[in-house]
Amino acid sequence: MDQKGKCIIFSAPSGAGKTTIVHALLDENIGLEFSVSACSRNPRPNEIDGKDYYFLGLDLFKKKIEEAAFIEWEEVYTNNFYGTLESEIERIWSNGKTVIFDVDVIGGLNLKGIFGEAALAIFVQPPSYEELEKRLRYRSTETEEKILQRMGKAKNELSFAEDFDIILVNDELETAIASAKESVLNFLKA
Repeated sequence: MDQKGKCIIFSAPSGAGKTTIVHALLDENIGLEFSVSACSRNPRPNEIDGKDYYFLGLDLFKKKIEEAAFIEWEEVYTNNFYGTLESEIERIWSNGKTVIFDVDVIGGLNLKGIFGEAALAIFVQPPSYEELEKRLRYRSTETEEKILQRMGKAKNELSFAEDFDIILVNDELETAIASAKESVLNFLKA
């Protein structure tokens, strides 16, 4: 893939608030376009194919891996794959926009490794591990087993925060959004 533009990468443990921040930045009309990730899982209620994710199913996802259609992919949980299609990045850059990613921590580090200086990698950190668990429980979208699985994964993910360009503590949402916007605009001007 030929480098044609810049990328903004937001990563965080599940429940830290990265998706809320990304959506707020997209609403600002500052030249960003969301990179829709592909996944092998089924849609959750209210999720739309092509908007929230490209829901490929397991077989098609594996076929796309064989075709080298992804710039990065990961098996996040057993038979639960997520990845970034090269065609998605090309589409956004051809529209003259900056790609914004909302990806898990390992995916974010992989993308930073691929795009290097053309990418700004922001780690959204919860104010505490306890607050993260509280947020996951407040969502009421996960089973107890899934919450415990996500909390276990979060412990590991938090250890990678220092590998990102910026650590953004999401203690107060409006402040975090304003700080994220300032960081993104500074990067885009550079």
